[in-house]
Amino acid sequence: MDHSSHHTSTAHDHAAHTGHAGHHMGTVTWRAAAKATLHCLTGCAVGEILGMVIGTALLWGNVPTMVLAITLAFVFGYSFTLFAVRRAGLDLKSAIKVALAADTVSIAVMEFVDNAIIALTPGAMDAHLSDGLFWSALLGGFAVAFVITTPVNKWMIGRGKGHAVVHAYH
Repeated sequence: MDHSSHHTSTAHDHAAHTGHAGHHMGTVTWRAAAKATLHCLTGCAVGEILGMVIGTALLWGNVPTMVLAITLAFVFGYSFTLFAVRRAGLDLKSAIKVALAADTVSIAVMEFVDNAIIALTPGAMDAHLSDGLFWSALLGGFAVAFVITTPVNKWMIGRGKGHAVVHAYH
């Protein structure tokens, strides 16, 4: 059944009654938060790894490489949501607003935690792409960022913020 014409208030009401205010709030909300965080993590990981590869290939230093990686993490994180809500029929201006509202806090927390772990791991900032230390710090940072960002997303979704704004368009 095609639900594309039902992405208005009925979709929002459905999301509000099943995932955020329904009788299974605890279980569904944690699941929704984990799913939202995984979505965010995917975009962040793609952007951050691409930024690290580009910065390393261009022989940039740590700071410009991290700036590029963080910038691309935001770009890819936003673009995943942007494409999804555009596919659901939202115009570009509204889709951008939804993506910014849905992902900004989640991506910011994820990037702060991940990059802090990389920066605080001895030798990780000077490790090369071929070093296990680079990848273990990066992947470990993503894992810790996921654990820290999931409760943030749960809190925001429970208040109708963050990824909750996207649910009206799924």
